[in-house]
Amino acid sequence: MVAVPAGRVTLSDRRTRTSWPVEVAPFQLAAHPVTQSLYAQVTGRRPSSAQGDRLPVEGVSWADAVRFCNALSRREGLTPAYRLPADGETAEWDTRADGYRLPTEAEWEHACRAGSTGPRYGRLDEVAWYQGNSQGRSHPVGGKRPNAWGLYDMLGNVWDWCWDVYDAEVYGAYRVLRGGGWADEHWSCRASVRRRSHPTFRIDDVGFRVARSALPADNAARTG
Repeated sequence: MVAVPAGRVTLSDRRTRTSWPVEVAPFQLAAHPVTQSLYAQVTGRRPSSAQGDRLPVEGVSWADAVRFCNALSRREGLTPAYRLPADGETAEWDTRADGYRLPTEAEWEHACRAGSTGPRYGRLDEVAWYQGNSQGRSHPVGGKRPNAWGLYDMLGNVWDWCWDVYDAEVYGAYRVLRGGGWADEHWSCRASVRRRSHPTFRIDDVGFRVARSALPADNAARTG
């Protein structure tokens, strides 16, 4: 896990042509996406289309990702961050919990940028696996240059599920995806690009990485 400092990030949405600033508290983020090896150790499952211990797990839904976070927390003796109803499409996040969770999209973009201000934290071919260099497949995590804070594969390889609902009024329960993947053209692999999908959606270029909060004493639970 990498310690990410507090900061401020401005999110933007091309569809609505809006932008909004968000203050980000310090938190921890995994240096790379969850691997197939770790996912199998925690869940006993290998759902990915391409197989390899160091490949990022893919073919996992948002609901799979939050269940994994809780399972990993229990394995390490931490308090699970999520309370999960039976519908598999929603979760309640207890922000007082010390366990693993998905990053918010503001946390994700702040961490991806790592203090940079451009569309990417480096030359695309040096930092990301995308349509132009991936040979049509995912690659072992950590194979490209990290950003300034030591985070790998923030762009390309697989998209990362984030905690947030994309736009409840228009898309209902759809959740946010960030970062671009191995099948995407260069314009999708930018720090600001937002994608959305249903929380039960699974495909071979979508994975996730885990986060943990730096917890203040007076955090309260919130739902989403």
